Amino acid sequence: MERRTVHVAVYDTFADWEPAYATTALAGAGHHVVYVGESGEPVISMGGMRVTPHLSIADLRPGDSALLILPGADAWEQVLPPFAGAARRFLDAGVPVAAICGAVTGLAKEGLLDDRDHTGAAAEVLAATGYRGGARYREADAYTDGDLITAGPTEPVAFAREILTRLAAHPAEVTDAWFRLFRHSDAAAYEVLTAYENGGAGGAGEDGGAAAVRGAHGAHPGGGAA
Repeated sequence: MERRTVHVAVYDTFADWEPAYATTALAGAGHHVVYVGESGEPVISMGGMRVTPHLSIADLRPGDSALLILPGADAWEQVLPPFAGAARRFLDAGVPVAAICGAVTGLAKEGLLDDRDHTGAAAEVLAATGYRGGARYREADAYTDGDLITAGPTEPVAFAREILTRLAAHPAEVTDAWFRLFRHSDAAAYEVLTAYENGGAGGAGEDGGAAAVRGAHGAHPGGGAA
């Protein structure tokens, strides 16, 4: 059976805006978004959002997941060991991991970027960790190398684009239009999404397209679904 559950790590001071574009679009495309904490205790995001995890990291299994999303946080130094360890287990099992901002630095410290192409806040930021993957740093808004997705702190929309692409949440032209709409406010892109919602792009119906794109562009990431 196709895995449709996406796990999102949450911890005190997590950057709540960084995964929001991706989670909103994925939920609209029919994925089940599950929040994972160090325990079941509520955490407070950088923006003051209180989140009660659905699952403890001790109970997180790669085989139950389509993807693990790791947002940045001021507290990454404290949460690094369990969540970086989870990222290693996911990658070893062939399950994708998507890291943004400080989470990328955490994966560098874990050695998970030594042999994978990646991007991040800046090459010198990752170099300061002492990791051995500097030659594989790529200047990009977001980057996918196999099962690893990375992005810098200013790129939540590009981060979401890579996630939507990796999970094939929508046809490629729809994901491209989604990105152009949210990144560039491209009115023509909205027309593509509307056509898909109404059954275009290969005849997608309500189950295959309309509900998916409604979640991708109908709910604004700053206010609606989470």
